[in-house]
Amino acid sequence: MDNDPSHPEHERARETARPRPATTPDPAHGVEDASARALSEALRSSFNVVKLLMVALVAAFILSGVFTVKPNQIAIKLRFGKAVGVGDGQLLKPGLHWKFPYPIDDVVYVPVGETHTVASTAGWYFQTPEDAAIGRRPQPQGLLRAGVDGYTLTGDGDIIHARATLSYRISDPVSYMFNFTNATNLLQHVLDNALFYASARFTADDALYGNKLAFQEVVHSRVKQMIDKLKLGVKLESGEVRTETEPPADVADAFNNVTKAQQQGDIKLQEAETYARGATNKAVGDATVTLRGAMTSSNYLMATVAAEADRFQKLLPVYEAGPELFKQRLLSETMGRVLTNAQYKVFLPERPDGKPWELRLQLGKEPEVPKKETPKPE
Repeated sequence: MDNDPSHPEHERARETARPRPATTPDPAHGVEDASARALSEALRSSFNVVKLLMVALVAAFILSGVFTVKPNQIAIKLRFGKAVGVGDGQLLKPGLHWKFPYPIDDVVYVPVGETHTVASTAGWYFQTPEDAAIGRRPQPQGLLRAGVDGYTLTGDGDIIHARATLSYRISDPVSYMFNFTNATNLLQHVLDNALFYASARFTADDALYGNKLAFQEVVHSRVKQMIDKLKLGVKLESGEVRTETEPPADVADAFNNVTKAQQQGDIKLQEAETYARGATNKAVGDATVTLRGAMTSSNYLMATVAAEADRFQKLLPVYEAGPELFKQRLLSETMGRVLTNAQYKVFLPERPDGKPWELRLQLGKEPEVPKKETPKPE
């Protein structure tokens, strides 16, 4: 079969071995081939560009979902408006995180490491920012302007101005951010409520002057109670609610005069109490000294009397044995003590007739001896 000249392979070999006649190139056919090649190159380049664009889009898609949570923040990732995760897993800690692009995912940042402040001026008089900065009080106008000047009513029916500042930290970010439309406004309303609540439980004098610290404590306690009841997700600490109270401008002078009178009265009362304490202590001290002196004198007198009584008891038998002899001996002893330091001793015995002796003494001043002058050294 391999040597069969009619086999198709032998036919193809013969056709290949035949010389082909020379052909003339067709210019139109060459132009078409060049156009095809150029089109192919252009399509290939376009495809490469499209691939690069697709890679760039994929990279941009991935990188667009990267976000950073700062050290003083936590973040909550929302997917179609709902928090992703459960419990503490909803809170993203500081660092790099990834999410799907908006509107699939969104991120809410919560500044938990910062102290936030809310101020209540519902019970305060109107002040411009400039007046508030320098602490300037309004001038008396004879009335309170409705809708402009705020005030509170005290328990005794007086009008005062009161304001407060509340500082807090976010303790439950999910509740703080998603359970309320605006937790900051709600906190301000809570602080307003606490101011009016405290004012109604104090007299004007106590709220303004007498017990400001107790007034502030009542406001703080009321705010904490409302925060716990509403579950606002914030935390208060002692001293983070500060209050300030003032009388209305029209009666401020009267309140100040009363306060000055009370202060002067307190000063006088303190002076009187100080004097009373000093006088009492002095009297007690004098009484103690007198009592101790009396006790000392009494003890000395008792000891002296006891010694004399004991001496009398010992001398009584001697006296009874010889009274005259005892008298003479006692007189001699006494005279000896009396005349111990006498320079001259004169004895006058009794006269036989029993009359007393008359003794005349001539006493004169001894003449002064002139002093010799000491010569001064030359």
